[in-house]
Amino acid sequence: MRRQIFGILAAWILVLGLGVPAMVQWTLVHLGPLDMTPALATSTIALDRHGVLLNAFTMPDGRWRLPVARSGVDPRFITLLQSYEDRHFSQHTGVDWPALLRAGGQWLAAGHIVSGGSTLAMQVARLIEPRSERSILAKLRQIIRAHQIEARVGREGVLRLYLQLAPYGGNIEGIRAASLIWFGREPKLLTWGEMALLVALPQSPEARRPDRFPAQALAARNRVLARAVQQGLIAPAAAAQAMREPVPRRRLSMPGLAPHATAEAHAATPDAKILPMTLDAPLQRALERQAKAAALRISPQISVAIVVVDNATGQIRAHIGAADPAAQSSDGAIDMTRALRSPGSALKPFFYALAFENGMAHPETMLNDRPIRYGTYQPRNFDHGFAGPVTARQALQQSLNLPAIAVLSAVGPMRFLARLRSAGVRVVLPDHTQPGLSIGLGGLGITVMDIARLYTGLARGGAMVALNERRDLAPVPVKSHLTSKLAAYYVTDILRGVPPPVNAPGGRIAYKTGTSYGFRDALAIGYDRQTTIAVWVGRADNGATPGLIGREAAAPILFAAFALLNRQPVYHSAPANALRVSNAQLPPPLRALHPVTTPGVMAAALGAVKIAFPPDGANVELGMATPDATPLALKVDGGVPPFTWLVNGLPLGSGHLRRNSDWKPDGAGFARISVIDAAGSTDSVEIRVN
Repeated sequence: MRRQIFGILAAWILVLGLGVPAMVQWTLVHLGPLDMTPALATSTIALDRHGVLLNAFTMPDGRWRLPVARSGVDPRFITLLQSYEDRHFSQHTGVDWPALLRAGGQWLAAGHIVSGGSTLAMQVARLIEPRSERSILAKLRQIIRAHQIEARVGREGVLRLYLQLAPYGGNIEGIRAASLIWFGREPKLLTWGEMALLVALPQSPEARRPDRFPAQALAARNRVLARAVQQGLIAPAAAAQAMREPVPRRRLSMPGLAPHATAEAHAATPDAKILPMTLDAPLQRALERQAKAAALRISPQISVAIVVVDNATGQIRAHIGAADPAAQSSDGAIDMTRALRSPGSALKPFFYALAFENGMAHPETMLNDRPIRYGTYQPRNFDHGFAGPVTARQALQQSLNLPAIAVLSAVGPMRFLARLRSAGVRVVLPDHTQPGLSIGLGGLGITVMDIARLYTGLARGGAMVALNERRDLAPVPVKSHLTSKLAAYYVTDILRGVPPPVNAPGGRIAYKTGTSYGFRDALAIGYDRQTTIAVWVGRADNGATPGLIGREAAAPILFAAFALLNRQPVYHSAPANALRVSNAQLPPPLRALHPVTTPGVMAAALGAVKIAFPPDGANVELGMATPDATPLALKVDGGVPPFTWLVNGLPLGSGHLRRNSDWKPDGAGFARISVIDAAGSTDSVEIRVN
């Protein structure tokens, strides 16, 4: 018997000494160059603004393989892995020859494989070029490839490839995907028991799958822990505690925050493997839960959309496209932040702002909430009642329709739409219709994303900014203005006084609600200087939901969303030219809105008021850098005297009977000049004085 064993060993030495060189030469010729391209492919992942995983997408063949760095893995796992799979990892160059010879001797002696002797580099080689055969020739191919891989990427590269490619059952590859799917945590946050299981699984990933073969998975994990105790890597008490941990019995879902936003980003740049988003993962997660809970309280068919914007940059911090993206009953696959919907009354603040900017009205200007007809159009208030004389402040805070339409009539619907479009916002009218006064009460289509952008402009003092949710793409520069800083301040000051929903604190955020015709859309949009939040509630199929009102359905979600920010709202201070007076102290033309729809005989004869000088957009040289600066001559054509001139919202006296006046600027820069005549007709120009 001893002679037989010595004969086997002699034959094995002869094979190694004479056969291996020839086999190596033959294998090198037939292997061809090493192609590592498939091994470097990974799933596309979306990261939040702090690098936290938001969402991931499977590879084209359906596998999960997430990019991973050594720094993202608990160092104890690396130690456990090397001690169990490749004890001399830091000493060899891809092949542990003593271990390989020992494994060969055991195989010859026992007649079957006792231990593999494979290093991590050899396992990576098998993963890069998988082969079902198990032979000396296959092992030789692994040896050669292991040397090539380590020569190309080094030890750290070999470790990174193993961490990324190791199989963990089903379509799971790599430590990061396995950690998230089996335990719901990143591989930097695992327990000893969890790490031991993830060391054991790649040896036999299908036979040890914990969801199918929990007993085998448990036994394999405990063997790893026992070996770790023998090698002094873990204290016996800690190992015993780890052995008491249950193995997972089911797969978990991969993180899937912001599915609509991340899918849109993936579709826009399909070749990008990392999608750096501007979203904030904790805020996104909390709002997704709030949206789902709020929708379920109303109806299974209801969806909720929320957009949170950082006003300083235009970056989107949260993007909820639907209450439940997987729900068919509410068409959750549709991103309702991008869908054209009716805004209801949500656009009222913007034509009030235009009236304030052009000197037609002031927050304390009196309006009349009474029945009125504009041709065939007769608007009504939501409650079908009438409040009588109210200030513009009261009318906007109570969202009264009749005064709002009077303001829009004075501004002009075409002029209002032109301002929105010049600010870069897309508004869509019903087919074959001209813009009429009904657009003031929701008679147009606009997206929640664009509504959020408009309110962001208000929060920024009238300066528009492009919304963006990708950190790797340069923001689109925007030079357009929504309204003047003074008008934005007036509107914000008014909206801060809107009564809050039930059980919510008042006077904290400036906000406006909207309810579309037929109870199809409920909106609430709020903002302070730092953040704008827009909320939409409704059915994606445009079906009606009786009783769906912005104040009751959307406003509570808005206030709950602001509460998640965990801070007090802050606002811009009043501009120097803000006119903070009562109605009685206003210049006479600003005390009441004079509808331009019913001009007197004299006004009809003279025509609408028009600033003849200076022309709009003029660059006027007045010598402002010298002590003898020249006053600017002002001239008006048409209109009914007396005239009231305003510069940047402040009146230059009142009751000017002459058509000429003058103004001496107090410094160089841009100025908005407006004039109002006795019939309420107005005109404005914007100039620069030097």
